[in-house]
This record gives sequence, C-alpha cells and structure tokens, in this order.
Amino acid sequence: MTSRTPFRRVLLKLSGEAFSDPEVKGGIDPTIVRQVAREIAELQASDGTEIGIVVGGGNIFRGNSPSATGMDRSQADHMGMLATVINALALQDALEKEGVDTRVQTAIAMQEVAEPYIRRRAVRHLEKGLVVIFAAGLGAPYFTTDTTAAQRALEIDAEAILKGTGVDGVYDSDPKRNPDATRYEEIDFLSVLNQGLGVMDATAISLCMDNGLPIVVFELLREGNIRRVVRGEAVGTLVTADKNLAD
Repeated sequence: MTSRTPFRRVLLKLSGEAFSDPEVKGGIDPTIVRQVAREIAELQASDGTEIGIVVGGGNIFRGNSPSATGMDRSQADHMGMLATVINALALQDALEKEGVDTRVQTAIAMQEVAEPYIRRRAVRHLEKGLVVIFAAGLGAPYFTTDTTAAQRALEIDAEAILKGTGVDGVYDSDPKRNPDATRYEEIDFLSVLNQGLGVMDATAISLCMDNGLPIVVFELLREGNIRRVVRGEAVGTLVTADKNLAD
C-alpha cells in the first residue's frame, strides 16, 4: 500500500453538481459555494498550498445531457463551456469574500470577465499565492471537464488531482444503490479503466496514467476534507499507477 505524502500544488476538480443543492438538482446554492470557498481559504492560509481549480457546468447545462437532445453536439458543448464560466465566477466571488486573491482564466476569450488561459501566467499566479480557476473547459467540443482537469494539472505541474464528489471515495459499485458496495482505499489506473469505475472519463484517466499523475477522490462537503487530503491523510481513494494495489 502506498504511503501518502502532503501536496504542495494541486488541481481541485469540482463538478457543477457540487455547486447545487441535491434536493433542487440544479442552479447554484450560495451556501455550498461559500462552504467550499471557506475550506479553500483556510487551507491556503494554514498550509500555503498552491491551488488550481477546474469547475464543471452540469448544474446549469452539459453538452451530452438529455436537455441537449437533438442539438448539434459542438453547439451544445460550447453552451456547457459557458456554464462552467458562470460557476467559476460564482466561486471567485465567494473566494474573494474570504480574502483569497483569485483569477479566472478561460479557454474561450471573454476579456471583460476573465483572463485568457495562458499557462505561464497561470503558473506565475500560483507561485504568488493566487488561486486560479480554469473555466470553459479546453475550449473545444467533445472534451469533458475531467479531461480539462487532467490537462491543466499536467500543464501547471500539479502534484495531484483532487476530485471532490458526493461520496467518500471509489467503490466497486454504486454505494447509493448497493449497500454492500466495497470502497477502495487505493486502486491503480488500469483497474479503474478495466472495471469501468466512474472516477473520471477514460481520456482523463489515460492522461493521468501515462504521466504518473495521481488522483484522490474524496467527499467534498465533509468539513476539513480538502485540508486532510492535501496533508496526505488517508481520506477517500488514491488512484495511482501502482499495478500491485488492486491485487
């Protein structure tokens, strides 16, 4: 079993659904956004962690969702990219109210509301202690925000992707449907792909596997979890390239 170590620079992946009340199933719940912002602010203040964030847009619109049925896929995906910008701006507002200097960088030019994505500028922001939120995906259709998270994490030399979800790790089946589902403390990338586990999409998993970038899947809204993951505590599920983990 691999011992976990603290991370200096991370890429936090937040789904759009994480921004909404599960009972409402859509939109932005300001209470949840403030909670996430507060956790990030406390982590940065206590540990000095350099934090990049990729946000999804599923709480508003997703290009491959039923609401996009009949639409041109490229058009629908661009609508989804704009949804991620809305979430990014909401998170930026909440972070800055917590006293955290933040920049939003978008893969689609919209200079009136955000910076264009420039890798060197993003890295410089991180080095100066700013939180950088990457929005609008990769700026191209047919790529998910999971793939965006893997791509941006590699580009900024993040040490891990932290994927905050509604469950406390990766299970061998859906724990909400199967009460006997088993949670993995650690698992390798190939097992995730072979078993079809919904950690991230296959493109994102392959990128991480090929470049040795670990992923930690954890419960986002449990207080203190982000800090515990960054400090190397055994929270959630660690996905690595170690083929012996799942044996």
